[in-house]
Formats: sequence, C-alpha cells, structure tokens
Amino acid sequence: MGLLDILLGRTKPVGADLDRLFALPSAAVTLEAAAGFTPTGRGAVCFATVEGAAFEQSHREVQALLDADTDREGPPVELRQDDYGYSWLVSRRSPDRLSALVNDLHAVNSQLEVNGFGPQLLCSLAGFEDHSGRRLALVYLYKRGTFYPFAPLPDGTERRDNPLELQVRAALSGDLPLEPDLGRWFPVWGAPGL
Repeated sequence: MGLLDILLGRTKPVGADLDRLFALPSAAVTLEAAAGFTPTGRGAVCFATVEGAAFEQSHREVQALLDADTDREGPPVELRQDDYGYSWLVSRRSPDRLSALVNDLHAVNSQLEVNGFGPQLLCSLAGFEDHSGRRLALVYLYKRGTFYPFAPLPDGTERRDNPLELQVRAALSGDLPLEPDLGRWFPVWGAPGL
C-alpha cells in the first residue's frame, strides 16, 4: 500500500488466513455452553463454479488426500451444486470429530488455493444444531478472513433467526475473528454442509 492509498483512505483487504479455521473446535465449546449448539459433523467449502480439466484434477487430488484417512466412514468429499450455481465440496464426519472436519475444510481450501483456484473460493462452513433441531452455521469468509453465524429459521422459509445470530456473535467474540460488517453476513440458503 502506497502513500496515495493512505491519503485517499484506501485499505488493504485482510485476506484469507486458513489457519483461523483451527479456532472452530474451541469456539464450539463456547457455543455449546452459551447457546446449546453442538456440531453436526457436516461442513463444506463453497467456490464459484469452475469448469475444465485443471479443476477436475484438483478435485481428484483433494479426494485422494482425504481418502487417505482410514477413520472416515463413507465418501470423504462430495461435490455438489446449489440452486444459485455455486459449487460445494462437502465433508461429513462424526459429530464428535469437529477437529477432523476442520482439517478436511482446511485441506480442501489449501489444495484449491495451491492449484490456483484461490480467487474462486468464497466461504467455508461448519454446521451446528441444538436439541430442538434449530440449525446454525459458522461461516468463514475466505476473502475477508472472518467468521459470521448464519441461522435459518426452522420453518423452511428463507428467513433468518437474527436474534440467534446476534447472540452467537456476542458469545463467540473472544473465540473467533468475527465479521464486523453485518452487510457481509451473506445468507447461504440451501448450503449442502448445513
């Protein structure tokens, strides 16, 4: 960033720090104590849809990397598209293995970044649920390096539980770097990992 940028008030974007994903397991303990939400064992990485042989090769590399884990039950990573045209690499683990799920999300993000698909990465999420079946995702914004909570209402409509999201923000303010701009708390309707 140069002098002209400083004079004009421009700031350099924070950018991704994938190691921040490793804060999720400790944040999950706080989340359970504060709001009663526990991990579902599902998570996903979202990116702008990419076509071509280079991405197919990258997907095969991610698949091979995660297939090496012999503790996994079922398919390690599933490639899905949502109704909005975005692609998701979905991982499933036992709900008590959030650390392993976070490792999966980190590995998928890192592999796509190393293979030149970093600009297409949008977000990663880990799913949570309470005893009444309410769902919640902690979403990591790749380009901002921050998290935010996303809580759809359980009635099946595309409406959010804003009070719950604000409660989770307050509870996790010391555990995760939270996105301060509420306008960037994008809804992830129909996210496969939620």
